[in-house]
Amino acid sequence: MKIASFNINGIKARLSALIDWLEEAQPDVALLQEIKTVDEGFPRETFEERGYNVETHGQKGFNGVAILSKLPLEDVTRGLPGDDEDDHARWIEATVVGARSSIRLCGLYLPNGNPAPGPKYDYKLAWMKRQKARAAELLATEEPFLMAGDYNVIPQDEDAKRPEAWAKDALALPQSRAAFRELLSMGFTEAFRTRVAGPGHYTFWDYQAGAWNRDDGIRIDHFLLSPQAADHLVDVGIDKDIRGREKPSDHVPVWVELDL
Repeated sequence: MKIASFNINGIKARLSALIDWLEEAQPDVALLQEIKTVDEGFPRETFEERGYNVETHGQKGFNGVAILSKLPLEDVTRGLPGDDEDDHARWIEATVVGARSSIRLCGLYLPNGNPAPGPKYDYKLAWMKRQKARAAELLATEEPFLMAGDYNVIPQDEDAKRPEAWAKDALALPQSRAAFRELLSMGFTEAFRTRVAGPGHYTFWDYQAGAWNRDDGIRIDHFLLSPQAADHLVDVGIDKDIRGREKPSDHVPVWVELDL
């Protein structure tokens, strides 16, 4: 089962690019972030015609997450538990049924947190605490699950071309990295780093200052696998070339292949 994550930075602006990638990469499941539309505005028929089941958790103008799946989706829930006043569309869950077993998918768009310090950074750290609490609940089931998406966290200096440029950014502050490590310490496997070591691997390049042409990127899109899911890991990848195409997102797809 090939499961991908892609912050598309606006479904309406990137629809053609997304379709092209789907047809090339052929993921069984695609977790999308920043769809930037309400549920009713999502072009679901375009994907249903291509064999995908579609579930969305949208929001007008910004945020928004979705799941496209060629396999059946069950028990879909929307929103990260723990704060009834949080109206940001940043979390969606569903169980996907594979050939031999099923896996719980958590698609996420973690808050950016800038400017830091400040209320937006406080929200980011509080959101990560809620994510940790939800992860603990899912771990207790002992069923395979993963949490994937745009984490807006640069885990280590090697995950940035110029780490010094991000030292005071919410994506790389010590508290952000510590919160990410706390998640990992619960028993999760950070899929990409289990297979690929060293610098030079990025998932985001800013639109400004020729970042793409200089390969001035950062790695902020991650797959965290529960122990039961990690047992099934076959391969991982970053579809870097997508960033160099016409009207691209500033992110590129990342993916895992699981033997399910």
